[in-house]
Amino acid sequence: MNLKPNFFDIREKEDLPRISYDQDDARKIISMRLTSLLPTSNRPIVFICIGTDRSTGDSLGPLIGSRMLELGISHFHVYGTLDEPIHAVNLVEKIKLVQESYRNPFIIGIDACLGRLKSVGVITIDEGPVKPGAGVNKELMPIGDIHITGIVNVSGFMEFFVLQNTRLSLVMKMANTIADGIVDSERLIVRRQEIVKYSAQHSQYKAP
Repeated sequence: MNLKPNFFDIREKEDLPRISYDQDDARKIISMRLTSLLPTSNRPIVFICIGTDRSTGDSLGPLIGSRMLELGISHFHVYGTLDEPIHAVNLVEKIKLVQESYRNPFIIGIDACLGRLKSVGVITIDEGPVKPGAGVNKELMPIGDIHITGIVNVSGFMEFFVLQNTRLSLVMKMANTIADGIVDSERLIVRRQEIVKYSAQHSQYKAP
């Protein structure tokens, strides 16, 4: 669980890409934004979906991970699902596993956030790691080359209680929108790689 600025704070980082989960083109924006941040090299792309199904508000990450697998993700690698969640207890162990399993992986950290009232339902995709546990005053290692976060409820007081009483309907809708956008991004990446491969194979037949 990450923590956005207090919802009483009037300041806002205006240039931070923000997407409302229920806007008509949310899925497309997520896909295009994510694709623009992913490496053009062949580095393995790994999603670390942080959270637990024991808390409604904190289940955003594992819901996303599970839906990605249900949709048949093939090029991207997914860690953190409803069946095998990644949380404070096993986070270091799972990150070590990822580092040992892939050579120079490009990691995307996914986590739920608390934020200002008017920002509930907003999704952010940006450079830099996510900081899990910050919303509930836990010091956990930052995760990711880039991050995806979704603001599921308001911050400022009784965060554990707020997480437990977050509406599952909202979290599921946000998770579906994010996962669908990620799957679309994978298709774009695979298509891009196919074009590069095709061009390389046929360039040798061009006349000097």
